[in-house]
Amino acid sequence: MNELFPGAPQGVANMMKMVQEMQENMQRIQQEVEATEFSSTVGGGAVEVVVNGEYEVTAIHINPEVVDPDDVEMLEDLIISACNESIRKAGEAMKKGMEQAKGGLSIPGLL
Repeated sequence: MNELFPGAPQGVANMMKMVQEMQENMQRIQQEVEATEFSSTVGGGAVEVVVNGEYEVTAIHINPEVVDPDDVEMLEDLIISACNESIRKAGEAMKKGMEQAKGGLSIPGLL
């Protein structure tokens, strides 16, 4: 008999324990990634955007030298580019963390 899952065969109890540990690891990693900031700089340092692991923009830094009132469109493009790159980095970190937490286990419906 198994003390964690009374009545379950040992193999099933072991699998349930592994799934429980994996879920705990996934939750921990998700919290760590969400608390992390990801930054990208584009245009040779013209624009920097910082996002958190929840894909929220937390800061935008613009080098005053690139602010040209006659070319606002270029600045807008740089901001979009930096935002998208930072969000991509956050997504990659979350995906990598979840893959590590799964430890090679493949369970349908679970990330």
